[in-house]
Amino acid sequence: MAHCPFDFFTDGKKHTICLVGGGGKTTVMYELAAAWAACGRKVLVLTSTHILQPADGSFAADLPAVQNLWQQRRYAVIGIPEAATGKLTAPPQFLYEAMKPQADVILCEADGSKHQPCKAPAAHEPVLLPESDIVLAVAGMDALGNSLQQACQRPQPAAALLGCSLDSVIDAQMLVALLLSEQGARKNVGARAYYIVLNKCDLIKAAQQEEMRRLLVSEGIDERRIWLRERGDSKC
Repeated sequence: MAHCPFDFFTDGKKHTICLVGGGGKTTVMYELAAAWAACGRKVLVLTSTHILQPADGSFAADLPAVQNLWQQRRYAVIGIPEAATGKLTAPPQFLYEAMKPQADVILCEADGSKHQPCKAPAAHEPVLLPESDIVLAVAGMDALGNSLQQACQRPQPAAALLGCSLDSVIDAQMLVALLLSEQGARKNVGARAYYIVLNKCDLIKAAQQEEMRRLLVSEGIDERRIWLRERGDSKC
């Protein structure tokens, strides 16, 4: 089971969760999906942008395939395959609408980062599902110590947001600013519950982890809504 500290993981309620930001969204999404499915919950996974098509047989092309995976206590991934890229795009609307009422948990990767640990969204990003009640923002701690140009997708708007140059080295305060700005990872969140995953914490020192946590809490984020996740942190 994913070592997820968030209250929504065990509350037994139906949730639609959109993942945004950079630094490991897909990994976190599939870990949570597998853990919920193992607990017997019907989990539907999709994207509103692009994700790699899973190689584990969890892709479902139609309604019977989704239901078959759920019967096996597995999550179901829906989307339209792109032959040229091997990726999935948003699923057919009829399929999503048919499965949405039956799913206990819906997970949607709603933002792309091209494998960069942090990002600033473009005008059209993120593509949040209107019905989503939770936004989960992810940032990779391997951003720290690198320049915006090196480690941030869309470094130009990030530099404008932060008031710095493209060569500026990303520190904890800058990363927190990207996570909390309504021009950054918190864009269009509105009244949705907002949670943060600090990914790859094993790459930084304990003092740096604590600094990130302290800065987020000082800016009003509930400590219980912050997950300091290490690579391979997939079992309790």
